[in-house]
Formats: sequence, structure tokens, C-alpha cells
Amino acid sequence: MCNSPGEAEPLQHHLHSPGDWDCSSPAMHITQLNRECLLHLFSFLDKNSRKNLAKTCHKLLEVFEDPLLWPLLNFHSPVELKKDNFLLGPALKYLSICWYSERVKVCNIEDWMKNSFQRDFCNRHENTVRDFLLQVCNRCPNLLSLTLSGCGHVTDDSILLLLKSCPKLRTLKLENCVRITDRSLQAVTLHGGALHTLHVDFCRNITQAGLQRVREQCPSVMLRAERSANMIPDSQPDKKLRLERASRKLVEL
Repeated sequence: MCNSPGEAEPLQHHLHSPGDWDCSSPAMHITQLNRECLLHLFSFLDKNSRKNLAKTCHKLLEVFEDPLLWPLLNFHSPVELKKDNFLLGPALKYLSICWYSERVKVCNIEDWMKNSFQRDFCNRHENTVRDFLLQVCNRCPNLLSLTLSGCGHVTDDSILLLLKSCPKLRTLKLENCVRITDRSLQAVTLHGGALHTLHVDFCRNITQAGLQRVREQCPSVMLRAERSANMIPDSQPDKKLRLERASRKLVEL
């Protein structure tokens, strides 16, 4: 019997040695395997390979669309969130979106300081992660763990909605998410009843006061905030600076 996808073992453990093979027996087609074994095979494939295999016949498409195949999703850039090679559903328990790229630095620049090129760059993807998290809120109520890293356009509103929509969430890890503020920490105290682990590393708009509030109101939560409360927070330009920038833009025109 094949294990479930979450308990997959290397297929080599189930194969006989070449000397035991009966070459006179007709080869078995993959579609002759039962559903459980097909799920087991699919569990070893990445998202693209699963999608490509699902295109070959209806039976394999049904396996691709089986929620049991999708308890965990990892993404490495916002572009991956737009691909149609995964399934969001109640079976999803572990989700990570980690963007480790030099381009993240552009997203982290305060909006009022960005030039036109930087704004155009951000406009292409600034809603991508937030829109995806909205889908997660609507489709994945059993989510247990969420990790976001380098998601510079995710806001407190997204975290608040997620905590409300996913009441079983036990682990929330935020790293280098510059628009996250103490409002997200307040949301944790109000709606993070199941939360055991909270990381807010390198989130420059988190304050010591916000962290202390979490420690006092949620003593059972394992809180980590590397560098967050010691970084320089965002600031709004004063009136004089705004006028100077406006004048510069007029000259450029």
C-alpha cells in the first residue's frame, strides 16, 4: 500500500532489484496505478511537473486536482503566484512566500522617495501577494503556518484578515516585510488565539511598545523580533521637502 503524500517514502524502497524483474511481463502504464499510488508518485514532483503530467489525460488531471496533494506550498517570487500550477483549498496547512532578490530593495524604499522607474517596477507586482493572500483567506481555513519574506507590499490589513480567516494558524513568520507595523501585532493579540510562534524579523516599522504588548497579552507565544524595533522606521517628508521634490518634477517636465 502506498503512503499518503505527507508520508511519502522514496520509491526505491518499494522496487525489486533488476535481477528480480520479469522482462517477459508487459509494462504497466502509469494510469493503471490506483489513486493512492498516483498521489504518492505526484508527491515527489514539483508544481510544474505535476501540472505537465496532469495535461496528459483526465485521470492524471483528477489526481492533480485532489486536495490531498496540496497540504504545502512554497513560492520563491511573486511571479510564481500567478502560475496555474497549484491548487488552493482547505487541505493547505503550510504556506511560504519567500522572495530573496536584490529587487526587494526597490520595494522597501518608502513610496514618497521612489523615482518614476522604481514606482513603475513596483506597480507591476505590488498587489500580487496581497491578492493571493486574499484567496488564501477565502479558501484555506485550516492553514497552520505562514511564512512571508521579502514581501514589501504586504500590509497590516492582509495580516489582520488572515488571522481572522485562519483561526487554526499556529506559526506566523514575517521577515523583511517593511509595511508591517504594530497594527499587525495588535491583530495577533486580538485574533491569534491559536498562535504559538511569531517572528517579525527586520520589519522596520515594528516598535518596542508593540512587541511588549504582545509579550504581556500573549505570554504563551514564542516571539522573535530580530533587529525590528532597532531599525529606522518610515517617515513622511516635511512640507519643505515635498515642495522641493514637486519643483524638481516640474523642471523635469
